[in-house]
Amino acid sequence: MTTSQQSDDNLQPAIVAEEQQNEATPVEPAVEAAPEAQPEAPAAPVAPVPTPAAAAVPRPGAKGAPAKKAAAVQAPPTFTTPLEEAAKFGRVSEDGHVFLLIDGTEHPVGQYPDATADEALAYFVRKHDEVVSALLLLEQRVAAKAPSSDMNKTLDHLAATVAERAMVGDIAALEARIETVRVAVANLVATERKANEELRATELAAREAIVNEAEELAALDPTTVQWKQGSNRMNDLFDAWKNAQKSGVRLGRSTEDALWKRFRGARTTFDRHRRAYFSQLDATNADAKRTKEALIARAEELAQSTDWGATAGEYRRLMDEWKSSKRASRKDDDALWARFRAAQDVFFEARQSANAAIDEEYGANLIVKEALLVEAKALLPIKDLAATKKLLESIRDRWEAAGKVPRADMQRVESSLRQVEDAVRSAEDDQWRRSNPETKARSNSMLTQLEDAIAGLEDDLSKAQAKGVESKIRSAQEALDARRLWLETLQKSAADFQ
Repeated sequence: MTTSQQSDDNLQPAIVAEEQQNEATPVEPAVEAAPEAQPEAPAAPVAPVPTPAAAAVPRPGAKGAPAKKAAAVQAPPTFTTPLEEAAKFGRVSEDGHVFLLIDGTEHPVGQYPDATADEALAYFVRKHDEVVSALLLLEQRVAAKAPSSDMNKTLDHLAATVAERAMVGDIAALEARIETVRVAVANLVATERKANEELRATELAAREAIVNEAEELAALDPTTVQWKQGSNRMNDLFDAWKNAQKSGVRLGRSTEDALWKRFRGARTTFDRHRRAYFSQLDATNADAKRTKEALIARAEELAQSTDWGATAGEYRRLMDEWKSSKRASRKDDDALWARFRAAQDVFFEARQSANAAIDEEYGANLIVKEALLVEAKALLPIKDLAATKKLLESIRDRWEAAGKVPRADMQRVESSLRQVEDAVRSAEDDQWRRSNPETKARSNSMLTQLEDAIAGLEDDLSKAQAKGVESKIRSAQEALDARRLWLETLQKSAADFQ
């Protein structure tokens, strides 16, 4: 198992565990709990009861997926009902029993013995005021659009406390107020649910985009992938996935498991293609390296050869094989080429040194041949072909006796002598053409035929002129002029043969 696969397998259980914990708890932080109902005063006489503390300020404590930060809610002042107002909703008997009045009907609330009527009434009014204070705080939280995770629980607790009728106050108004807040909480819950659904949809699209891009990378042809850039991008996608798992909205275990399975599969496929590509590349590089090592060995064997021509040809064949062979890795190929080139350089530098020594030895021969070229060029233009041929033959004999010249001058001097030889050869061909008996005979025959034709055309022209027919005169004249021009040309050629 690769390191990346191990990290994947270690990551997902943590992701799943965190997800399970969050699914077991509300998405939003819990709200404050309602104040607990005070126990009913005992029926038998008891010691005076101390004034109950104000309702504790609730604190958010829900775990799970990150929820929106609760808006700051300023604690409302403690609600207090004046005793004169409270007296409209309660009555205290002489023995300390307290009764709640609702629509003219009395409901026993409890007993507060050994105290004045005002003290007994105030005790149970404070219970009513505590519920109102908690409801005021809840109303403020609803108005501030605080997270609603346990608002309904708080409302249920407050409603149950009011239903026990263990307090004195305007119970009907309080119950109506509780129901009004319940409607507001329901609206807030619906708004939060819609926002959460939109947030989940956005998160789902982001996760799917990560998975889709990973699958696209995995589906690429391994021979066309830029592996460094591709691997970096796949790592970036994996980091994005981990960040989404750590701080993103939960999508549900089944959805996240399905997406994770696709993403992990894409990464596994990509990694398998990468390993296979580089494994094949290593094999190709090793084969190319072996081939070029063999070429280097042959080049190094030839490096000390002094058979300059044959060895140079062999090096050309080795170079052709090198060019047609596969490339190894850039580092290896550069090093192999340096060795191959070094072996060639040994041979060609030795050949160059040998040629330089030979050129120095042949320098005197070049001076002789330069003088012979001056003598040969003086034969042109040709005036006496026989004498020129004789002198050129003498020059050739001395040219061969002079020996080799440096390689750099060989083509130049040979070409210069060849120009003189070509001129003499051309003069020989021209002389032969003019003196050829067969050509002469053919030329004389054509002259006779043209002369006969011209005589006939002259007769035709005279007849046409006698008749005065312009068209025939013009036609006969054109034909006669053409034959006379041809005759003139042949006569010049015949003069050349003479």
